[in-house]
Amino acid sequence: MTRPDARDIEILKVLSEQGRITKAALADRVGLSPTPCWNRQKKMEKSGLIESYNARIDLKKLAPHVTVFVAAELSDHTAASFRAFEASVAGYDEVVGCWALGGGYDYLLQIVTRDINAYQRLIDEMLEARIGLARYFTYVVTKPVKSGGMPPLDLLMREEE
Repeated sequence: MTRPDARDIEILKVLSEQGRITKAALADRVGLSPTPCWNRQKKMEKSGLIESYNARIDLKKLAPHVTVFVAAELSDHTAASFRAFEASVAGYDEVVGCWALGGGYDYLLQIVTRDINAYQRLIDEMLEARIGLARYFTYVVTKPVKSGGMPPLDLLMREEE
């Protein structure tokens, strides 16, 4: 796919806020007729620019839970160790996000579990599984302030001046 233009960015913005919007309403919001709008959307899906459409779930209304961020350091810093850790982490459903970091810690994990005891059992399981975790630092979320926001697409797409 070629670089998205301003119209594509508008489509992405609307879809990021309202993934279930009708084709006609989307076209109206971005100032296109439905067929060209739909073609642009399909092109972005096919190229992988649009990865998926998801529902945001209010976990507070679903069940008690705790969100924990974990800064992790690995015992080894070889490519094989990083690959093994990443493959292992992918197998834990409670790990809902994992990012490789530069400059300090090796990884930042986002974990959602029923409670702190379930979190500690998970960490103990990871340590016993010897997935390469040397040290970890736990940060319990006390309240969400902002999450799931759309990145500033206009700023990301702007050419350097």
